[in-house]
Amino acid sequence: MKVLHISAECYPAAKAGGLGDVVGALPKYLNQSNVPSAVVMPKYDLPWIRNRSTHTVFSDAFYMRNGYYYPFSIEQAHADELGFPLYLVHLPGQFDRQGIYGDARGWFADNSERFVFFQQAVLRWVSRVEDKPDLIHCHDHHAGLVPFMMAHCPEYQSLAHIPTVFTIHNGEYQGSLSWEKSDILPYFPPEAGGLLEWEGAINPLAAAIKCAWSVTTVSQTYMEELAHSSSSLDWLFQHEWNKCRGILNGIDAQMWDPKTDSYLPHHLDSDNDSFKLNNKKELLQRFHFHPEDPVITFIGRLVREKGADLLPGLIEQVIQSGLAVNFLILGTGEPALHEQLYHLNNRFDGRVSVILEYNEGLAHQLYAGSDFLIMPSRVEPCGLNQMYAMRYGTIPIVRTTGGLKDTVSDLRDNPWEGSGFRFDAFERNQAHQAVWQAYQLFHAPIKLSEVRQRIMQLDFSWQHAAHSYINLYRELT
Repeated sequence: MKVLHISAECYPAAKAGGLGDVVGALPKYLNQSNVPSAVVMPKYDLPWIRNRSTHTVFSDAFYMRNGYYYPFSIEQAHADELGFPLYLVHLPGQFDRQGIYGDARGWFADNSERFVFFQQAVLRWVSRVEDKPDLIHCHDHHAGLVPFMMAHCPEYQSLAHIPTVFTIHNGEYQGSLSWEKSDILPYFPPEAGGLLEWEGAINPLAAAIKCAWSVTTVSQTYMEELAHSSSSLDWLFQHEWNKCRGILNGIDAQMWDPKTDSYLPHHLDSDNDSFKLNNKKELLQRFHFHPEDPVITFIGRLVREKGADLLPGLIEQVIQSGLAVNFLILGTGEPALHEQLYHLNNRFDGRVSVILEYNEGLAHQLYAGSDFLIMPSRVEPCGLNQMYAMRYGTIPIVRTTGGLKDTVSDLRDNPWEGSGFRFDAFERNQAHQAVWQAYQLFHAPIKLSEVRQRIMQLDFSWQHAAHSYINLYRELT
């Protein structure tokens, strides 16, 4: 059984969020389980791709209904260390840009069209090669038209017998485009157009839910949330519920290993408490925090979806309430939030540090050296940060949503098996209460050590998730 993953992102070649992490790990673990898997993605003008040698395995052109044809090539990257073959689609003028979805000037205005071209190039390639995959796994709306085109476009109907799995990593983004641009799609019978339609537009996410053989999301709770609140797609999820399931993401336990992590100044031996203490000392030296107080960290995009807009008011409220807590923020996002957080940084010097950048190495060090990780997300389909944190002994403080609910059990409800603190409403006072509970735990060192020991032994590795996907693949093939 050979599986081809189609994705806009794949770590380390190109990553904007959790999608890149998943697609960079799942195929590796599938291969280790004797399910041959490869990834195909656009060829961006990004550092990892620029510095990687490739060789061309296929060249052709696809045709659009307006008579225009678009040349492309498929290149294989020389990267055995990935654990899977990686193919890059070179589409001149479309993806040879220094960004995945945008650059310093903002989002690319033609994102929806670019990914239609990408999907057509992939299908043209697959339809022409002899060694075809036994299953095609599409990720997010960037590959959402693939199941439709395989089943309903005559040009690709030689692939109609190949099962398709569509995984939703984030249903907030749907890739809609106007029917006025339908000419960039290959020909399809007019009666099939309803499968593309949703609220007066071509909607790749909706089309994939309708046409894929199976639809998955990255946690069971997120699948249930989509069926009740998903930007007007609720009814569609309910209608297609029989082919929907949630499969919780894993983390790459080989990359995120506190015993060997090359980013860490101190590695884990047999003493969890020493591991945390030594790495926290490194943070204290860099950020000049009060050494006797807990460090609560936020790592990620500073955007509404991640609940980052709750942070400025929460941090101010917690500090002014008299709790002796250090806050550390790492990430980038909305300029207005940058300004608010910088203001707090200056106002509460010695209590708040803000690093407005993407820094993979520093992120690893924060997971190892922090006491708590806060994730106040409005939406969190799965969440990987809380899993990274627990593997490194950092206790999560999360909002009860999506995969955060599935992976973090509340210590207040279950003090002997809990793994963190949860709050239900997206509301400052509830978040403050969870922080206060974490503060109390920090000052109970025996209990704190027990919780750290417990969460570091939890198994969030990809082996479990890969096994679930393999079972699904076998059902379909």
